[in-house]
Amino acid sequence: MADAKSETQSSNQMWGGRFASGPDAIMEEINASIDFDKKLYAQDIRGSIAHATMLAHQGIISAEDKNKIVAGLETVLKEIESGAFEFSRKLEDIHMNVEARLATLIGPAAGRLHTARSRNDQVALDFRLWVKEELQKTEKMLTALITAFLDRAEEHADTVMPGFTHLQTAQPVTFGHHCMAYVEMFGRDRQRVRHAIEHLDESPIGAAALAGTGFPIDRHMTAKALGFREPTRNSIDTVSDRDFALEFLSIAAIAATHLSRLAEEIVIWSTPQFGFIRLSDAFSTGSSIMPQKKNPDAAELVRAKTGRINGSLIALLTVMKGLPLAYSKDMQEDKEQVFDAAESLELAIAAMTGMVRDMTVRVDRMKAAAGSGYSTATDLADWLVREAGLPFRDAHHVTGRAVALAEQRGCELAELPLVDLQAINPAITDKVYGVLTVEASVASRTSFGGTAPSGVRQQIAWWRARG
Repeated sequence: MADAKSETQSSNQMWGGRFASGPDAIMEEINASIDFDKKLYAQDIRGSIAHATMLAHQGIISAEDKNKIVAGLETVLKEIESGAFEFSRKLEDIHMNVEARLATLIGPAAGRLHTARSRNDQVALDFRLWVKEELQKTEKMLTALITAFLDRAEEHADTVMPGFTHLQTAQPVTFGHHCMAYVEMFGRDRQRVRHAIEHLDESPIGAAALAGTGFPIDRHMTAKALGFREPTRNSIDTVSDRDFALEFLSIAAIAATHLSRLAEEIVIWSTPQFGFIRLSDAFSTGSSIMPQKKNPDAAELVRAKTGRINGSLIALLTVMKGLPLAYSKDMQEDKEQVFDAAESLELAIAAMTGMVRDMTVRVDRMKAAAGSGYSTATDLADWLVREAGLPFRDAHHVTGRAVALAEQRGCELAELPLVDLQAINPAITDKVYGVLTVEASVASRTSFGGTAPSGVRQQIAWWRARG
């Protein structure tokens, strides 16, 4: 590798002849991005190989120079992956670090690589490739989480539990149905990921600094070589666009919000007061002073990651909101937010998938809680509408009186004697007791998308067929 003096000279040469000396220490500190954008090394080298190949195909550089460039870039890639490559902050970013090393390896031919491109379209390409790959990874991880929930839903399609509104017992549901609510949430997240991949599937390389280039390049050739659907259509927008990064962060923030809601339920469910589930030791920790404690730390940390991811979205939105076209150096601040959010989201999805797969569901505790809080009151009101012909508002009033009586006596609705129910409304018969159990309640909810076990199994089958 070049010594410090030659690195500075190399940096100055890349800046161009206008600069007689390198930036001072403060400028170097604020300007350098190599500490984080070195993560883009594989995308940078891949893009350069495609660009060099296209230049040779178009007769812009010789085949001999192209072969030297490709061989040199492949050597650089091996050096980075083996850990032998020495990154230099004086060379500012991943592009200059790779190009400087390439020049050391192959000499003057390296200088031909940057023909018909700029660091503006180069970084747009590298970053877009990285985000596309990260979205593809996120899609697979969300699919694994969805599958984990489908497995638990199938296992517990008949397991009754209380359904809540305002965190107060509302109506009985099945745990399978509750699991399928998260399948829907994470299914929408996965669909957003797929749409984002479609939106960004355009190649920026060839837009150059902002106006395109006078060289006879073939942007469709490089787009195809890099796995893009087509090249971008406006060179100004190309180098100034970070919608793909913002879309990734917005998707990450929504998915993290779903993960956080689930994490909150896991924290609540695992308390002794609820006792609906037990987390495995793999996703729990103990207390340094209280030996009885088993803390849901993994769920709590997933919940906390949401704030971090949301912060990344707001940060990049703020960076981009006032930038005139086309490129501004402000946009260097885009990558750290995306890198951090991606790492946090990956970890959160992986942790949640593990917790869902190996948590123990306490069916007895769920069932016992399902009938609490007069959860079948709506079933009594519905029965009065169906069997006694009452308008629903009248049935609601009758049911409210029955609940008040049960509260006064400290019993459940199903434990009220028939004579007491008939004193409230004479149309009530002993047939009403058939709808006041939690099992009967959930079985009756057969409307499309309802909690009836038969409906839950239909939804599971639909999602499995969807893939």
